[in-house]
Amino acid sequence: MDRRQQKTRTAIFESFSGLLAEKRYNQISVQEIIDRANVGRSTFYAHFETKDALLHELCTDLFAHVFSDHLMTERTHDFSSARDDPHAAITHILYHLRDNRKNMVGIMTCESGELFFSFFRQYVDDLLMDQMFPKEERGKLEIPYEFLRNHISGSFVHMIQWWMKRGLKELPEELSDYFMAVTRPVLGMQGRKYG
Repeated sequence: MDRRQQKTRTAIFESFSGLLAEKRYNQISVQEIIDRANVGRSTFYAHFETKDALLHELCTDLFAHVFSDHLMTERTHDFSSARDDPHAAITHILYHLRDNRKNMVGIMTCESGELFFSFFRQYVDDLLMDQMFPKEERGKLEIPYEFLRNHISGSFVHMIQWWMKRGLKELPEELSDYFMAVTRPVLGMQGRKYG
């Protein structure tokens, strides 16, 4: 993607995020997004097929680096050396949510939150579950893997919602500790050990 395309994409994201902070997702029109972003309708559709696709891409953009195989040091945190540690991965996700709270509040304060969390949950499944239960170990589990995945990722998503409603009062490390404390018994039952 060239610099001009990236600039347009950023303008659309910022426009959409601003509108999400002001009104309900179903009340936002593509016309409002392009007016605020100062781009043409054909330009918008060259980047995004629908408003839902825009929301999906905004979520992907927010979390792409967190779920990347090549983590880098960031302004507020550094998890570049903790790739295979579920506790560190959770803390990293929480830092990123906190650092992007302006966008997150707009996304999650209306019905778009449900759509966001369905996208987000896919990322959680991919990252956390692969680390907690590598593919080669899934056949040895006492509980069906699909059940565990649903339980753990669902619990994580509900924790994020709880944290956001509380105004992100807890530190990312603190919340990560809470999550691991309630998840550890489930993992322990399956013969997995995490500190």
